[in-house]
Amino acid sequence: MGKDGTSIPDEEWERFLRDAEAGTPGAPEEPSARARMVASRLTDEPAQPDGWRTHRPPTRSGGKAGYFVGFFVLVALLVVALNPGWVTGWFSGSDDSPPLAAESTSPTRPPATRAAAERPTLDEPFRGSPAASWGDGVAALPLPEARATGWMSKAEVARALERSRDFLVASSLDPEVLRGERPTKAIALLNPHQKDVQEYLTAAFSKPNADDDPLKLFSRFAPSKVRLVGDVVKTRGRITYREGKRGAVEVAADVTYVYPVVRAAEGSDEVTRTIVRREVVMGWDDPAKIIIEPGTFSLVSRRSDTANGGCDNHTGFFLPEFAAERAVTVGPRGDEVDPYDRSTTMDARMAGSDEAGCGAASRL
Repeated sequence: MGKDGTSIPDEEWERFLRDAEAGTPGAPEEPSARARMVASRLTDEPAQPDGWRTHRPPTRSGGKAGYFVGFFVLVALLVVALNPGWVTGWFSGSDDSPPLAAESTSPTRPPATRAAAERPTLDEPFRGSPAASWGDGVAALPLPEARATGWMSKAEVARALERSRDFLVASSLDPEVLRGERPTKAIALLNPHQKDVQEYLTAAFSKPNADDDPLKLFSRFAPSKVRLVGDVVKTRGRITYREGKRGAVEVAADVTYVYPVVRAAEGSDEVTRTIVRREVVMGWDDPAKIIIEPGTFSLVSRRSDTANGGCDNHTGFFLPEFAAERAVTVGPRGDEVDPYDRSTTMDARMAGSDEAGCGAASRL
C-alpha cells in the first residue's frame, strides 16, 4: 500500500517478484547471512581496523646478542673452510678419530701438533699422534686406476699394481716379519736375476752393515727387545706408476709406517713409536728385453728414513728408545725433523742425518 493509502496493483507486484528472482539490475536484494555477520562484526570492532595486507614488524628477541652469535658462527665457518687441518688436529689425540681420506697428492704442510700431555697407552697406542687419524695398514693404500702402459695391457698393469702392494705388505706389515722373521714372501717377489739386489739380500741377512742394511727395505724388530702393541700399523702414502726404461712399468710407493711398541719385558706399559718413511720404485720389466722371472719385479731404487729406530744401528732390527733412554742419549743428533711431515721430500728429510750422527725427531 502506498503513502497515499492506495495498494500496488497485482500486475506490478508480480512483475516485481519476477525481476528480483531473475536478478534484474536495480532490483533490491536481501542481504545474505554472511553479509549480515560481517556487518555485525564491523559494528562491534574499532572504527579503523588493520587491513588484511597490513604489515606488522615481528617482535625482536635477543637484540645485539643474536647479531654477535651469528657473526662468530660465520667467522668459525670461515676458519674451518680455510684451515681444515686445525679441526682434524683437535680430534687426533684419540685412536677413535675419524680416518682421513686417502692421500692423493703431496700435502702442503705437516699435520697439526697435539698437546704433549696426550701420551700413548696400551689401549690407545696412537694417542697424541697424527697417525691416530691415519688409515690402518694396507687399507690406507689404495691403488690408482690401471691403464695400458709400456709393454703392459690395462689388465697386466692392474696385476702389477696389486703385486707391488703385496710387496709393501710382505716387507713392512707382515706380523711375522715385524717380529724379526726373514721376509720370505717379499723376497720371492724380487727378480732373482738382479745380481746387485741378490748380493744386498745375502749380506743384509747375514752381516748387516751401513750399506747392506735390511731395514732400508724391510721392517723388523728384535723380539728380545720390544714387542708391538696390538695388531694395527698406521700408514699414509701414495702408490703411482709410469712408463720407465725399455717400456717397463715402474710402480713407485711413498709410504710412512707408524709402529707402536713396548719393551719386551713382561708388565711393561710405556708405549713409544718407531716411524719409517720409505720410497720404493719397482720395475715390472718386459721379459722380451730383460731376464726376469714371471711375477717378479726389478728393484729400481729404495730409500728410507727412520725416527726412533736406533741411532747408528746396524743389527738388522729396529731398536727404539724409550723416555729414559732418550733422556741420556749423547752425541750429535742433527737437525730436528718431523717424521709425520709428508709435505717435505725424502731428500729434505734425510738431510738432517749423516755419518756423523742421527737425525732427531721433533715428535714421536
